[in-house]
Amino acid sequence: MTHRTPARPVNIEEVFPELVPLRRHTVRLHPRPGQPSGTDSSVGGPLWWPSTEPWPVCTEVHFEIDAYHPYDGEVPLVPIVQVWRRDAPGFPFPEDRDILQILWCPLDHNELECPRPQVYWRSSEAAGSERKPPPLPDAAEQDYIPAPCLVYPEQVAEYPSWDLEMYRDTRAAVRDRIDQLRENTGWHYQYHLSTAPGIKLGGYPGWSQEPVWPDCESCGQRMDHLLTVPSEEYDSETWRTWLPLQDRSAPAIRGDDYYPTALFEPVGVRIGRSGGLYIFECRRCPHRPTAHEHD
Repeated sequence: MTHRTPARPVNIEEVFPELVPLRRHTVRLHPRPGQPSGTDSSVGGPLWWPSTEPWPVCTEVHFEIDAYHPYDGEVPLVPIVQVWRRDAPGFPFPEDRDILQILWCPLDHNELECPRPQVYWRSSEAAGSERKPPPLPDAAEQDYIPAPCLVYPEQVAEYPSWDLEMYRDTRAAVRDRIDQLRENTGWHYQYHLSTAPGIKLGGYPGWSQEPVWPDCESCGQRMDHLLTVPSEEYDSETWRTWLPLQDRSAPAIRGDDYYPTALFEPVGVRIGRSGGLYIFECRRCPHRPTAHEHD
């Protein structure tokens, strides 16, 4: 099975040649409910885990809905994404690694009130086996525990949306044409043409609000986007151009006011008020340090 994004309804690089240098590529994961194994790329599935490595736990102080009653026990991390290099066309894996695994603690952390992720780069040549997380405490946020999904990765080109503000000269050059395009065609550059929604690797973050790019604490340079985990794969606008061709004949697709859960919320994760978690890494530094933000 494949899931492929329709061609953009507008030739972006012809209408906005100034955006060509800002083109980036993302890998849309297209998660769909399923029963992945440890040897599959997946969202919320079991992981291929080294046989000699214990399952990671978070030992920091956590905050439930009532911040005055913190939970301070050990909390097993929850698998969020596992992606094998073979399934991530064009994504820059470390030279000697072929599995990316991202887990997070399914409780709020005080500084951002969101789950705290941990990134692992693995080699499949190391001895390992399929592993699932141990039982979680009752305090775990159900909104932070993804449903197991198979993924159908696809590389697509993106152009800055909220991040266009970082390129002020380019923003000034294309602003009038963006407004004119919307008036003439109804296509909104930000929602319909720029950045892909949903869980994705690389490219531009799928911000739902103003962007907050972290700088690397080691080298001081702006970090690279690693993964976006949103609360929804689409919204009432973005699905019009980003819903895969294979899903457009689904009987449930009837218009802007109806979202089939299997397509729009297959993972079942919710960050804040329908926001997202954004994970970054520094590819300039050998140990690829990470950071995260949310909105």
